[in-house]
Amino acid sequence: MAIENLITDHLDLWTSAVRPKSSAGRGSNSKLELTGIKKLRELILELAVRGKLVPQDPNDEPASVLLARIAADKAQLVKAGKIKKEKQYSAITKTELPSHMPNGWVFERFGNVLINRDFERIPLAVSDREKRKGPYDYYGASGVIDHIDEYLFDKPLLLIGEDGANLINRSTPIAFMARGKYWVNNHAHVLDGLNEELLLYVCLHINAISLEPYITGTAQPKMNQAKMNEIILGIPPASEQHRIVAKVDELMALCDQLEQHSESQLAAHQTLVEALLATLTDSVDAEELAQNWARLSTHFDTLFTTEASIDALKKTILQLAVMGKLVPQDPSNEPASTLLERIAAEKSRLAKEKKIKKEKLLPAISQEEKQFELPQGWGWFRLCELGVFFGGKTPSKMKPEYWGGDIPWVTPKDMKVDYIINSEDYVTELAISDGLTLVERGSLLFVARSGILRRKFPVAIATVTCTVNQDLKVLRPIDDRLTPYIHLMMKGFEEYILKNLTKVGTTVESLVFDEFSIHPFMLPPLFEQNSIVAKVDELMILCDQLKSCLQTSQQTQLALTESLVEGALA
Repeated sequence: MAIENLITDHLDLWTSAVRPKSSAGRGSNSKLELTGIKKLRELILELAVRGKLVPQDPNDEPASVLLARIAADKAQLVKAGKIKKEKQYSAITKTELPSHMPNGWVFERFGNVLINRDFERIPLAVSDREKRKGPYDYYGASGVIDHIDEYLFDKPLLLIGEDGANLINRSTPIAFMARGKYWVNNHAHVLDGLNEELLLYVCLHINAISLEPYITGTAQPKMNQAKMNEIILGIPPASEQHRIVAKVDELMALCDQLEQHSESQLAAHQTLVEALLATLTDSVDAEELAQNWARLSTHFDTLFTTEASIDALKKTILQLAVMGKLVPQDPSNEPASTLLERIAAEKSRLAKEKKIKKEKLLPAISQEEKQFELPQGWGWFRLCELGVFFGGKTPSKMKPEYWGGDIPWVTPKDMKVDYIINSEDYVTELAISDGLTLVERGSLLFVARSGILRRKFPVAIATVTCTVNQDLKVLRPIDDRLTPYIHLMMKGFEEYILKNLTKVGTTVESLVFDEFSIHPFMLPPLFEQNSIVAKVDELMILCDQLKSCLQTSQQTQLALTESLVEGALA
């Protein structure tokens, strides 16, 4: 089957096969990798270097003649003193050759084909480049990284990344052409050849094959000259090289068009989802919400077809919950104000009995602090009003008798779950008696200091008695029945807290705890809290079912694209 037919006959599959691609950093959204198109690009390159992309022409001058010219050209350059004489690399063994060898092709070591010009490159420190800003491109391992006032090269040359994680993960092309006047540092190999067309072909060849057999190091992958020169190249006749490069350019342009179209469709889909979800949060009350939800639910199969759209639905559900729009209000419920009065009375009693510390009097919540009008029966409160906050610490590592007990010692690395039942480290009763504070079941645990606060605000409920380190804060509610709703509310306000109540430090991120503990939040009547938590749990199960079906579908589509690729290569 011609590659064009393979693309057009399965267009829907190539463009619909996707998978999530994470983006690091605060406030970033989950993006999608167009795996179908990525596989298609890989297939095009693979077919090209296997001699299956364009037909062979018996009238083409064989590649052996081309290689003879390359050898003569290199010898002439050595004789003229323009390049150093390079060693001849070992012959390729039969076991190293592919089972299928296209007519007219020759297989040769990389070092016997190209001219290495690494000795001409010069690295410059960032401080030096700052003083030498100019119009000329400054290349590194993955392309242009700066511009300076001079150049080292003034002809088209092939650059190949020498080191870096990109050698393994291939997030950007390893090999690329440099043109015009430019400078190259010591992180990219510089290669010359008989002509630019040969370099273009070798460029796509390097981008098509796995380089792992030629890479040393794991923490800092590197492909040195010696390893690079051992790469086996399949060299077609010069005319066929021209046809291959032209066909690859044509098909990659088609892939670009498909990718742009798919990305536009995904962006439009996400905009539509966000607009429809906004009708839910804009609902006046639970009754109008129920009507809007009913209209939305009839289109679940077409709206929630990406992980980003399902995550947006989850976020909307939590927003509705904390805004009092998810379940109807019941005027017969005891108002939140009465609940808050009881909690205040109980805290006062415990303080008089010296069971908790007496807290300073807080000012009433001003109108400016109230973000919106509350539903009937709800009340504003400061988080510290609901219970007692305290922190933790790390027992001395010099005392082994503190460690290896049966009491979980919770740190930010354990806060990847909603409910704490165990931890990576455990401490003994002696560690508790010597100064650690026990955390009772039903307490809320907040990460107060950790790099994770760049992207997430972890909150968990302790379902076992435990203790915590100094990077966590604990809220022990006066009334245990409040815990599930406070936990849900923190999730609903996660984005707000990350934006307004955390700060990015030079080494680590931290919660601005003094502001967080007195920040105004909304409290429903206790009975309504239970209804809200139950409704959210019900809807989150629905979202998880949607996501599970989506992941199954994505795996199926990916398997189908891989099957198509294998069939094309067989």
